[in-house]
Amino acid sequence: MNPILNNNTFFVKEHTGVFKAANNYDILDPETGEVILLCREEKLGFLTKILRFTDYKRMTPFDVEIKTPQGESVVRVKRGISIFLSKVQVLNENGENIGGFKQKFFSIGGKFTLLDSRGNPICTLRGKWTGWDFKFVTDDGIEFAHVTKKWAGMGKELFTTADNYVLEIASEVPPDSEIRQLILASVMCIDMVLKE
Repeated sequence: MNPILNNNTFFVKEHTGVFKAANNYDILDPETGEVILLCREEKLGFLTKILRFTDYKRMTPFDVEIKTPQGESVVRVKRGISIFLSKVQVLNENGENIGGFKQKFFSIGGKFTLLDSRGNPICTLRGKWTGWDFKFVTDDGIEFAHVTKKWAGMGKELFTTADNYVLEIASEVPPDSEIRQLILASVMCIDMVLKE
């Protein structure tokens, strides 16, 4: 596992554009502003590109890879066509399945169950539908991570723009844990599945 995943805070910045079909993000160190990871959707088929500009956008498949600026794979997020609920697969840097997400039926604001490679639940991603405030919480109430538009860092409050947000992973999540890869992958899913 890439040691950059042992950071506890990540600033996610979406690439915006008028005719943008692919989902592309830069992931920065919020303290320095340095780009530490690149999130790119490079394997986008022609039909999927067309459907991204229609009402069927939320149903389109995606295959997103998170890499270092040097091109080393860190984690990959894949989903096929989604009719009702999203089932997302997460692969590690070697292309091995490490888990995924399953969208909960009839959830207000969107909920995902974070699953390990055997399909066992790890935690739940819960969010407020009125804004960007999502938490990864276990059944016993332990918070693994928090995604928000507001971040108190560098001695000042940062309110991000519409396409940017901050991921804070709790220190309770051990270093080099696959849970860190799953959390980072799911943050990409929040935007592509729940917020589009």
